[in-house]
Amino acid sequence: MEPRSLSTVLIVDDEEHLRELYLAELSEEGYEVLLASNGREALEVLKDRRPDVVVLDIRMPEMDGIEALGKLVSRFKSIPVILHTAYSSYRDDYRSWPADAYVVKSSDLTGLKKTLREVLRKNPTKP
Repeated sequence: MEPRSLSTVLIVDDEEHLRELYLAELSEEGYEVLLASNGREALEVLKDRRPDVVVLDIRMPEMDGIEALGKLVSRFKSIPVILHTAYSSYRDDYRSWPADAYVVKSSDLTGLKKTLREVLRKNPTKP
């Protein structure tokens, strides 16, 4: 199943080159992509926009992904969150359990794209 037209994805990652890569690749897949460089910035974006899914890195300055995840699930319960990190050890951290999915970063975005489709299929927010 292809992503729904203009499903909105908020990418939260402190590495600018990765944000740009995700923007290019996911836009090409038909997503509208919003960008934030840390958890605090993501919460600011969420004041004005409601993405269909959030892709959240864990290790970031100012507000890391674990703290941001807690705030996201308490304030925006209906928005699914995919933790996307280079550190597989966080999968066993109970603080990561509220996430809808967990993807270990790779230079190949196939796994992330597949997980996005699955999460959006399970959490339809648009008619």
